[in-house]
Order: sequence, then C-alpha cells, then structure tokens
Amino acid sequence: MTATRRPNRGPKAAAHNRAALIAAAREAFATAGYDASLTDVARAAGVGQGSLYRHFPDRLSLALAVFDSSIAELEALAAKPGTTLEEVLALVTEQAIASTTFIRLVTMPPQPDPRILTLRERVGRLLATGLAEAQRAGRVRAGVTTDDLLLAIGMLALLLAEIPDEAERTQAAERIWQMLRHGIEA
Repeated sequence: MTATRRPNRGPKAAAHNRAALIAAAREAFATAGYDASLTDVARAAGVGQGSLYRHFPDRLSLALAVFDSSIAELEALAAKPGTTLEEVLALVTEQAIASTTFIRLVTMPPQPDPRILTLRERVGRLLATGLAEAQRAGRVRAGVTTDDLLLAIGMLALLLAEIPDEAERTQAAERIWQMLRHGIEA
C-alpha cells in the first residue's frame, strides 16, 4: 500500500485528496480492520499526515466517511424501482464480505457517537422500505422488524470478521443467510 507522494497543489487538490484518502482507507480497513495504520492510509493516498487530519480529525471520522459511501451505494440500489429486500441484503452481504469493519459500526448496539447513530438510521430506513414490501408480498413473516434485520446483519458481520480468507467468508455468508432465512421467511 505505497504511493509516490505528490507535490502540494494547495486548496485546489482538497477534493481529490479527500477522495484518495477515502479510497485508501477503504482498502486499509478491509485488509487490516478498523485499527489499520493511518500513516499507511496517508501514504497510500499520496498525501501527508497533515492532509489526512485536515479532512478527518480522527479515525472514526475517516471510517464514517468510507462507510457513508457504502451506504450511499445501498441507498442508490434501494431507490431503484423493483429492488427487493433480498437484493439489498445481498449487497450488504457483499460489503460485509469485503470489509466487516463498516457493517459492524452500524449494526452494533447504539453507540454514544451521534454520527454512528445517523448511519445506523440510514441503513434502518432503507431496510424498512424493503422489509415492508417483502412482508406485503408474503416473502417475510409479519413479525420481523428492521431491528431484527440489523441484528442479523450484525451477527453476520461479527462471524465474518473472524474469517481471514475472503473466499471462505463468501461461503460462510451464504450458509449463514440460508439459516437466517428460515427465521424470517413467511
């Protein structure tokens, strides 16, 4: 995860630097977890530590920025007409397989940081829409709640976090969802 440091281009480079930091952090968190080296993130983005901390004053701010882009991807999918809960959960699973760090941030019991709660609420809203449609169509039991889905995703992420190999995580995720479906399907 090394990159050549670019010359300082001043304020004009701010948006590019921020995007480069988010991309580098996504990779670092996916491979090394939440405790990935921020020095390595800055280096991989081709910026200095000062630039990193100007954009993201702490580790959580950086992690939340990365996760925000993942949630935006989920929201875009959920907004497409005809998208099913199953498709949204499949994308959540893909994201969990790629990096359990971010899924764990919003599926764990509420944290005191309001930024985490905001992201959790966004995920909850997009799941609620798909859940309501799946229940109307008779694919999901009436008693299943959005919190149940968040709990299932959290359990999935916790288990996947313990499996270092991505191919094994993919197989485990498929088996886990097969078991969980029995609890939510109508």
